[in-house]
Amino acid sequence: MKAVIKLVPLALAMAACLPAKAWNTETHRQIVLDAVQFMKTHPNQTKYAKLLAGVNKAGYTMDQFAAAIGQGAHDVDYFQDTYLCGATTGNCQTSPAWGAGSDLARYTSYWHFQSHTHGADVHGNDFGGYNYQKMNNAGDIDTLAATWLVNDYLDDGPGNMGGWFGDSSKYNSYGITEARYRQGSYSTRAMYEDYQAFPFQPIDNLGQYFFSRFLQAPSAQTLGFVLHTTDLLQPHHTFGTLANNHSGWENWVTDYYNSEKLNDPALVLAALADFTPLAANATDIRAMLTQGGTYSYKYGGAVLSSSDHAVRRGVAKKMVPHSIALVVRLLDRAAERMAI
Repeated sequence: MKAVIKLVPLALAMAACLPAKAWNTETHRQIVLDAVQFMKTHPNQTKYAKLLAGVNKAGYTMDQFAAAIGQGAHDVDYFQDTYLCGATTGNCQTSPAWGAGSDLARYTSYWHFQSHTHGADVHGNDFGGYNYQKMNNAGDIDTLAATWLVNDYLDDGPGNMGGWFGDSSKYNSYGITEARYRQGSYSTRAMYEDYQAFPFQPIDNLGQYFFSRFLQAPSAQTLGFVLHTTDLLQPHHTFGTLANNHSGWENWVTDYYNSEKLNDPALVLAALADFTPLAANATDIRAMLTQGGTYSYKYGGAVLSSSDHAVRRGVAKKMVPHSIALVVRLLDRAAERMAI
C-alpha cells in the first residue's frame, strides 16, 4: 500500500506537466501555414514563385501543400520510434505506463532539444540534446522523470541490453532512431544504458536527417518533418529542461497566438535578417538551425522563471516570428530542390 501512495502522486505530477513537445502540435501547424502565407505576400523577399512552380509541378495547390507540410510538422510529436525499457522488467514502451495512449509523454520528444547550457556532447555535436546529467536548469519534472525512469535503457534490439528479468525489445531505437539522428557523430550502446545519463541527440540532427531524405526524394511529408525544428525557438528546448514553466508557456503561446498577433508579418520580415540564407545547393541545414537555437537561448530565458503575461508576450513576439522566419528560409531552399 505504501508503494501505491508513493507512486500515484509521482505519476499524476508527471502526467500534468511532462510533455516535452516544445511548441504545441497545433502551434507547429500554424507556424508553417503562416510561413507559407508570408511568402505569398512577400514574393520579393522570398522564393515564393519558385516554390509555387515546384508545388504545382508536384500536383498540389499551394493550400494543399501548406496543409501537408503543416501536418508533417505536427506529426513528429507522435512518432512511435523511441522505446525505453524497464531496468528490472525489461519491458519496452514508447511512453510511461500512466501516459500510454495519451498526448502527455512520448519518449520520442526527447530528441527535440538542443541544449546551449553546456558545450559539445559525447557524440561530438557542438550542442547536445536533452541530458539530465549535464543539466544546469533541472526542475521538478526533470527530477521526477529521472526518478521514474532511473536506470531504464534505450531499446537496442534483442540480445543486447536487457532488464534483470528479460528483454522485450520492440523496435531497436538505438539501431534505427538514434542511428538516423547520429548524422556523422559517434555513439555506443553504453551511452544509453541508464536514462539519467542518456546523451540524446540534438534536434538539428533530426532535421538534417529528414532534410537529406527530402533532397533524395522530395515529399511534402518529409519536408514537414524538417519544419518541426522550430522547436529550437522554444527556449525550454535550448535550456534543456522539461520543467521551469515548460508546459504552461507552450499552452500560453497556443492560447494567445492570434489575439496577441504573434505572427505579425512585420516582425517576421525583421526576423529573416537573423538567419543566413541557405545556398541554392546547400545540403546541410544545421548551421542555420543553430542560429535559431542561439537566438532563443539568448533572448528567451525569461519564460523559464516567469509566467507573467507581459513577460511571455515579450518573449513570444520574438520567438514565434523567428520560428516563422526559419520555416521561410527552409522553404526557400526546398523551392530550389522542387524546381528541378
